[in-house]
Amino acid sequence: MSEQTITLNPPVGMTTSRAAVDAATSAGEAARSKSKIFREINATITILMREVVLFFKSPGMAIMSLVMPAVMMGMIGGNLMQNMTKGLSFQFGPFMLVGMLVTMMFMTTTMGMSNLVDDSDTNFSAEMLVSPVSRYSIVIGKILGCAFAAIVSTLGAIVVGLIMGIQLPVHTLLLILAFAPLMCLSGGALAMIFIGVIKNKKAANMAVMLITMPQMFLSGGIIPISSSGGILKVISRCLPMTYCIDLVRSFVGGGQPHQFNPMVNLAAIIGVTVVCLVIGTYLFARTEKNR
Repeated sequence: MSEQTITLNPPVGMTTSRAAVDAATSAGEAARSKSKIFREINATITILMREVVLFFKSPGMAIMSLVMPAVMMGMIGGNLMQNMTKGLSFQFGPFMLVGMLVTMMFMTTTMGMSNLVDDSDTNFSAEMLVSPVSRYSIVIGKILGCAFAAIVSTLGAIVVGLIMGIQLPVHTLLLILAFAPLMCLSGGALAMIFIGVIKNKKAANMAVMLITMPQMFLSGGIIPISSSGGILKVISRCLPMTYCIDLVRSFVGGGQPHQFNPMVNLAAIIGVTVVCLVIGTYLFARTEKNR
């Protein structure tokens, strides 16, 4: 007896039904993925807006955001312009103002992140971390909220610059504003590493000052560092603010000296931001979990 091969084909209705189930499953997964993305965006915006509301509810914070850059521009910048800028091959005024604008965005965001200690004391951080959203959405929302105060702080520097006779074209100011989110993310991510392990407000403020003040003088924000050598040169190359300021100056133009290729600056900023954000968020979430 010869062998016969028997092929069983499912009914047409069953094949159609299976295809419909697969399509429905795929559509459901896509819908859930889309819903998750919108949930993360909504969480980020909500936390950002909370920081904006807190900013306007704290007049002292708003005043300090305007006064601090004004004092730095007037005292430090004014002294440098009058006593140490003769013989430079570029205009020191615009050089200093651009550096100060980036410095204030970086520093103000970094200092604002210390408020996470207050959120931890009131258990607000713990409540956010148990919500069904990514911890990165929470941290990024906090950083962007602090960035609002940082951008406001630049107004003080611009006003003092005008009083000192330093003017920047409107397109230059808009270009600096376009770089603001990247500058603020870099500063906030750096602060997260320290905030993640320090739970005392006074200690957190001291730590933030220690990581921001040296960068103000060693990153080229106010004082040129193109001729720095030895240990000062090594330190300046390790500071994130160095690359933030140099990136902006490389695009602003106007004869302002810069040191690195813009792509080198951009790669350094993104690399440092991602590493600090991942490590800082992990430390922060772990500390809150172990409370």
